[in-house]
Amino acid sequence: MDSPHPLSLVPYRAGSMDPKENDPTLAKLQSVCSDLKKLLHNSADMESSLEKMDTKFDAVQETLSEVSRRVAPLQSVAIAAKALETRINRAVSPALVVLESFKLSESLQRKLLQLTSELSSKDAPKKRLKALIKYVDCVDKLNDAIGSISLECEPAIQKLQEVVEFLSRTRATDQFRTHRLRETLITLKALYETELESMRFDGLLDEALLNLQDEYEGILQQLRHRNIGELQGDVTAEMEACDLGTDLEVELLRRISETLAANDCLDICIDIFVKVRYRRAAKALMRLNPDYLRTYTPNEIDNMEWENLESATALWIQHFELAVKKVLVSEKKLCKQVLSGTMEGLIWTECFVKIADKIMAVFFRFGEGVARSSKEPQKLFKLLDMFDSLEKLKTQISEIFEGEAGSDICARFRELTKLLVHATSKVFWEFGLQIEGNQDGFPPPQDASVPKLVRYAINYLKCLASESYSAPMAKVLRTEQIWKAGVLSQPESDENLLKDAISSIMEAIQRNVESKKSRYRDKILSHVFAMNTYWYIYMRSRNSELGKLVGDQWMKKKYKIVAEESAYMYQKQAWGALVKLLEEEDLSGQRNKESTGAVIRGKMEAFLDGFDEISNRHRTSYIIPDADLRMQLRGATVKLVVTAYTEFLTSYSYFLPPKSYLPPDSFQEMVGQLFNGGHRVSNRFYKDRTAKVHSESGEIKAFPRSRSNASDKS
Repeated sequence: MDSPHPLSLVPYRAGSMDPKENDPTLAKLQSVCSDLKKLLHNSADMESSLEKMDTKFDAVQETLSEVSRRVAPLQSVAIAAKALETRINRAVSPALVVLESFKLSESLQRKLLQLTSELSSKDAPKKRLKALIKYVDCVDKLNDAIGSISLECEPAIQKLQEVVEFLSRTRATDQFRTHRLRETLITLKALYETELESMRFDGLLDEALLNLQDEYEGILQQLRHRNIGELQGDVTAEMEACDLGTDLEVELLRRISETLAANDCLDICIDIFVKVRYRRAAKALMRLNPDYLRTYTPNEIDNMEWENLESATALWIQHFELAVKKVLVSEKKLCKQVLSGTMEGLIWTECFVKIADKIMAVFFRFGEGVARSSKEPQKLFKLLDMFDSLEKLKTQISEIFEGEAGSDICARFRELTKLLVHATSKVFWEFGLQIEGNQDGFPPPQDASVPKLVRYAINYLKCLASESYSAPMAKVLRTEQIWKAGVLSQPESDENLLKDAISSIMEAIQRNVESKKSRYRDKILSHVFAMNTYWYIYMRSRNSELGKLVGDQWMKKKYKIVAEESAYMYQKQAWGALVKLLEEEDLSGQRNKESTGAVIRGKMEAFLDGFDEISNRHRTSYIIPDADLRMQLRGATVKLVVTAYTEFLTSYSYFLPPKSYLPPDSFQEMVGQLFNGGHRVSNRFYKDRTAKVHSESGEIKAFPRSRSNASDKS
């Protein structure tokens, strides 16, 4: 039952306005009431429609459930088909990639044949090098394609094998499709087992690699060392390493090396590089004509003429420096440029050492032969030259042959240095022993001249003390001392070591001289010998590096003073006794003129006879080679002898026959001629003393009297 409308419950009040009257509010209420009625009516209709729709939805749902039950099996089949398609695609896709790689390799092989044809027609070097780079690029791409086939083919076959076995076992598809997949599998296996091996080892790739090996060797042959022969003998030339090839040549060699290494031809690449570059380096050094290197054993070196050995060691020093600084440094640079990108840079140092090893061994062999040969004194300076050259190269040798690969060469270099140090030291000290033991085997000079041994030794030491040899010799002495005393010892300074060593040799020379001096029977001759020798040593050493090294005061004490003492003894024994014959002590006891005259004539006769004897000795035995020393002795002798002779004549000439003596000036000339250095006194003074020439006036000139004991003066 419908509920009453709310407005119907409102009572009507007396006195209200007539509803029929025009009231806006009432009109609105009536309108609203009408709308509500319509809304309620529509809601009722909608409710009825919804009930009908629910009935229809239930029917549809029942129908859909039935359909879903019938479609479910078809959905499972579709999912299984999709999964099968995905599995087959995963197996077939790698095979398709392999087939694409085969197509690419065929294309690259055709291109390689074309490039080979073009390469044979290129004559210009630069164009040919550029064509070779394209050729190498094509070879690399072909190798990558074949490598890709090699890597991808086996997994593709494996996946095809699996899917074929699955389809055969499950029969998930029709037999036609399974058959096609099986044929594809068989074809792919055949390609993998036959074509791939042929492509890698018997096809165009193999031919291309052989061609690259030939081109590699040819380019390496063309890289030569320039101006090697021009550097020989040019001490001012800078031995700097230079690039052996252009950037294009080096780049091509590097690319070929990497290509050969990537195709399992690394050993062949290394063999070609080492063989060709060793021959090129050796041929460059052969332009220097190092024939002396053929003689290297100690016995062979001992049998060489000294001039030849001297020349050989000088050439060895120059050639060794050139080989290290220019040839081998250039070879190392090329080796690094070409092979550093191969095997992560692990092999290029070993390749360089293989190239350098034989070259260095030849130089080491000669140096070791010289160091082990006989220890003759004249070899000292050549040994020092060799040692000094090695010292200058020490840093570069360490840099060039760094690392484990070059350790053997560095060790042999150090061994050669050690041999030279021992040989140099032994030659030096044995030279001192030879002087000490007077092993020259010769008797003392009969003319009292300076012995050849002394001349040789002083010049030897002067050369050793020179700027060229003092530093290397001092380093040898210091090195030897450190080896003997240990690295923790504190050796003396280089200058003191060399000074002590040379001083010991000079003292040995002095003992040698004294030994020879004692073997003279003629005491005067022994003093002349000592005077000549010590004066020679002093004069040759002063104002030289030798004198500066041992000290001027030491030289004066050891040699100048001894020479002056020997000169004094010579004058005293040779001329002092002669002057004593003219002393007046014997005349004081004479009572008359006749006896006095007889004594005076006897004195003069004895004096002249003594003078004749001494003059003969000077003509035959007493040689004074030094001009300055002769002049000094001449002045002293004239002062001693001529003065005494003049005083005697001035006092007693009237007791002597007029023609029995020489005038003082003629006598002075005769005395002076004894010290003219090789000029003999004229025989006319000794033929007949009674015929000797006197002064033109016939009178004796008056000379002032001097002290009669002048003979005691030095």
